[in-house]
Amino acid sequence: MTTRLDTRFAALAREGRAGFVTYVMAGDPDRETARAILKALPGAGADVIEFGMPFTDPMADGPSVQAAGLRSLHGGQTLKKTLEDIADFRTGDRDTPIVLMGYYNPIYIYGVEKFLADAKAAGIDGLIVVDLPPEEDAELCLPALKAGLNFIRLATPTTDEKRLPTVLGNTSGFVYYVSITGITGAATPDFGKTSEAVARIKKHTALPVAVGFGVKNADHARAVARGADAVVVGSALVDAVKGSLDGEGRATGRTVGAVTDLVASLAAGVRGARQAAE
Repeated sequence: MTTRLDTRFAALAREGRAGFVTYVMAGDPDRETARAILKALPGAGADVIEFGMPFTDPMADGPSVQAAGLRSLHGGQTLKKTLEDIADFRTGDRDTPIVLMGYYNPIYIYGVEKFLADAKAAGIDGLIVVDLPPEEDAELCLPALKAGLNFIRLATPTTDEKRLPTVLGNTSGFVYYVSITGITGAATPDFGKTSEAVARIKKHTALPVAVGFGVKNADHARAVARGADAVVVGSALVDAVKGSLDGEGRATGRTVGAVTDLVASLAAGVRGARQAAE
């Protein structure tokens, strides 16, 4: 089965450029604004969208994404509402791949079988569930693949040659390489080592490799894009949301534009990487 992710990465390969993957949190800073941001991302330059599922204990996330999740939860966002938000997005965009990213607990509470059926119906293309290792593939990964959803796995600088085949075993859509050890948004990666890591992963898989964690501006994005199939940016976009809020933490007339302006700048960096290298 060919998914939207397969189609998008094949198109990027034909264009000879890296893709740009954006991460934003569902329901942040409120549901209406988050929906508006989601709908604006493709036009600003996003090739793939990761939509965060807010959770109370996001152990892999740094302060920016943690705060976004809390804003979302305080506003009443639920997994059901998140799926509805994606279904709403799909009424105007049938092509942009959307990956849900988060933790297993909300999915477990929702019910795996019901969740997968509802996710597929809403128009979700893939899942990144950071706290389910390959040893637990029967829990969600294999049912998701059977339902026609990609299951994207994370590889890190500490994923060695012995562990890598296990991590890649049931991965589909793309491989998400975490370029730093630690939490999201915590540091800037060593871009030379990032290219080496991507090349190492590619010895084990034909899947595209997307690189994220620590990419904050167009220069970073351009550097990563030279050696990766896609660049992932999350914390910087979440920070753009936070920086646009009023003193009470509410959205302003600047909020959507703060995100899309940064996305456009980052997308230009990604798109300019291959030309700069030639």
